[in-house]
Amino acid sequence: MGRVRELSERLLRGEEPEFHPFSPLFCLEEVADRSAFVSSFANVLALDTDEGLVLLDVGSFFFARPTKDLVRSFSPKPLHTAVYTHGHVDHVFGVALYEEEGAPARVVAHRALPARFDRYKLTPGLNACINQRQFQTTTAWPTDYRYPDLTVDLELDLEIGGERIELRHARGETDDHLWAYIPSRKLLATGDLFIWAAPNAGNPQKVQRYPREWAAALRRMASLGAEVLCPGHGPPLFGARAVELALTETAQLLESLVDQTLERMNAGATLDQILHEVRAPAHLLERPYLRPIYDEPEFIVRNVWRQYGGWWDGNPAHLKPGREGDLALEIASLAGGSPRLAERALELSSKGEHALACQLVELAYAAAPDAAATRSARARVYEARAEVETSLMAKGVYGTAARETKE
Repeated sequence: MGRVRELSERLLRGEEPEFHPFSPLFCLEEVADRSAFVSSFANVLALDTDEGLVLLDVGSFFFARPTKDLVRSFSPKPLHTAVYTHGHVDHVFGVALYEEEGAPARVVAHRALPARFDRYKLTPGLNACINQRQFQTTTAWPTDYRYPDLTVDLELDLEIGGERIELRHARGETDDHLWAYIPSRKLLATGDLFIWAAPNAGNPQKVQRYPREWAAALRRMASLGAEVLCPGHGPPLFGARAVELALTETAQLLESLVDQTLERMNAGATLDQILHEVRAPAHLLERPYLRPIYDEPEFIVRNVWRQYGGWWDGNPAHLKPGREGDLALEIASLAGGSPRLAERALELSSKGEHALACQLVELAYAAAPDAAATRSARARVYEARAEVETSLMAKGVYGTAARETKE
């Protein structure tokens, strides 16, 4: 048994509680006949066919070359076709490295993917800032992309070297997502529709996600009888029963959050009410592939609200608010000055009331951003908040706030 499969089985047994899907093994392992899985920052599934190599995803922009080297340890054949499961930059880099060997390759993606690349070219600075907060990295955002040669609308079956590769579109983490099934090998490539964590359906710094449509795609995949699931991050799942259960339970988590949120929206609730009432089923969050270690249910609820209700949260004062700094000065004056707000924020933080502590310290900071005591309190409050959070996204935002305040 190889390292990749061993990790998968340990995870299912609950023996890897500290595992994060963005901690790859950087190795290659065959998972089916003429099929190899590359564990990288974003995974790659390599299929050896009689007409050449087929890749489901290619690699990230910062690990493209070592990922290609792993693929070449499996097969020396020219790259025939690369399928992008979606346009995120950890999945779509490296085709040029294969084409440098002499043979042109075909790139297949959803028809919405070129618009994503166009948008990325308009917002490199924004995305670099987001990545810095989210992953604590200072890597520059790429601006040169390999666009697809063939695009897919709802579905497309490729025939390559006697193998049928079924591509299906699903809005989920992105609007340009594809998943792939190879019937002869019972292989399912989900892209980021499955990542060994609660679905990334609510990322607070990214564009719209689609949890309801995502759940429907998961149920469709669960009905296929796949024996190996190759995810976008984390190790494969092995065995038809394990694959079906993981996909079904992920769908159930999303469906529960969507249904609870829409029920309250239809009853006229505000976003504040909904955020404090909707709860994810606890038994699902305990599953080893649904822990809220990257995204989290509260963010998914916010994304459901945004998808169906727009950006206004239902509070009339928030429709056309005054400047936050002006409000902070008024509240600080009523409280006896910004030091008093900062002091109370520290008291709340020490008691574990982190949400209120952050709100108060942010008011104190907005009222007196240059005061040493206020800056110190802000850094301490956000450090404490980051320490107790479970999701990478929350830790990144709060940790960055603390660090930037100190600097």
